[in-house]
Amino acid sequence: MAIVFYNTLTRKKEKFKPITPGIVKMYTCGPTVYNYAHIGNFRAYTFEDLLRRYLKFKGFKVIQVMNLTDVDDKIIKASKEKGVPIEEFTTPYKKAFFEDIETLGIEKAEFYPEATKHINEMVDIIKKLLAKGHAYKAADGSIYFKVSSFEKYGQLANLNVKEMRVGERVASDEYEKEEIRDFALWKSWKPEDGNVYWNTELGKGRPGWHIECSAMSMKYLGNHFDIHTGGVDNIFPHHENEIAQSECATGEKFVNYWLHCEHLLVNDEKMSKSLGNVIYPRELIARGVDPVVIRYTLLSTHYRQKLNFTTEKLISSASSVERLLDFYNSLDFYEDSKQTEFKNLISDTEKAFEEALDDNLNISEAMAAIFELVKEVNKHKAKKQISKTDAKNIKATLDRFDTVLNIFKMGQVKLSEEIRQLIDRRAKARKEKNWKEADRIREYLLEKGIILEDTPQGTRCKKTLIKKDFSKI
Repeated sequence: MAIVFYNTLTRKKEKFKPITPGIVKMYTCGPTVYNYAHIGNFRAYTFEDLLRRYLKFKGFKVIQVMNLTDVDDKIIKASKEKGVPIEEFTTPYKKAFFEDIETLGIEKAEFYPEATKHINEMVDIIKKLLAKGHAYKAADGSIYFKVSSFEKYGQLANLNVKEMRVGERVASDEYEKEEIRDFALWKSWKPEDGNVYWNTELGKGRPGWHIECSAMSMKYLGNHFDIHTGGVDNIFPHHENEIAQSECATGEKFVNYWLHCEHLLVNDEKMSKSLGNVIYPRELIARGVDPVVIRYTLLSTHYRQKLNFTTEKLISSASSVERLLDFYNSLDFYEDSKQTEFKNLISDTEKAFEEALDDNLNISEAMAAIFELVKEVNKHKAKKQISKTDAKNIKATLDRFDTVLNIFKMGQVKLSEEIRQLIDRRAKARKEKNWKEADRIREYLLEKGIILEDTPQGTRCKKTLIKKDFSKI
């Protein structure tokens, strides 16, 4: 079965066919590094990770570009308030972003271009737009895109362009659908910009936000590429403006498939600073939530559905992850048996998993197929009807699924040398029937987030996925 994606541009599901057979070129709107990336940002990045991993699972070579916006209105304002140059201001947030994606098991893109290092590419595009009559210079030296010059403007966001305010301009990078106006490509220097400017052929100034992504995506992926992703809040004006300026500059179609991730809510409310409900992954981890639980929570709701992020949701995710990990790890401990009837079950699960993700990344159905496998195998486990070969084959299947999910691998306990020595000391204490010492070590390790389970096959280790005293979000 071919992969089918919902394309925001056409507002329907379409069979996926890359421009170059076997290769997928994909652009992802990355963070604006004026603060740490919050859990809503990572909802989008986790969806994009699922998309990337599944395309690779299907045999495609993926070339992914994720930009870092390191100059815009918010960054200039925040760096000025702190009294430091923008590079000094943004560097810690860039570093934190890469730490966070690694913590959450997100596979790295091939390229992470930074806006400030691609000013020349932006200038080149703006010059083309001026030459073709799609842009004009205002009295203050700023350059604006002439929206009325692009007949298809509004197609992505499904807007009624006939009602737009022709001739009016908007200097701000972000604005509402009701305010369709000519937007800034180049912002001439103003005293409040301080030292943030570039001397170019366009004059002294800095780029608008929208031109940044056009320049960086086309530099690394070409004028016309396969997939562009982002959150639904990027559809307008950002992605609408990207299409307009890119296609007017090159005369080619910009992107074939537009995939957008829905909002993340916190306790049924939109996340915002004014409500005081902005959540950062590192904050959750510090409060006792394991990264694999955060990943599972962000991953397990379909990307086109709103995700309501709650304490109950995290606790439920921890329970699901624990069930999956317990099952996966138990596959190493089966005693031999002559029962070998799992070939069809494995085959059916593989088919269900793949069919679900082929259908616009239907992660809910894909996970349901895995949980059905767990249920069926556990029935036979109770009757001691699973051979070592069966267990090995089932685990191999889960490992293959995990190249897409990154739950089983990410959920494994990583033991330091100190912890290993303590486990050995406890084993020695148990052998010597020193139960007090054995219990003391067990309790100490529990405080460190390591749970020890004594079984007939030996002591198994697993980690605490969420602290019992985790307070409400």
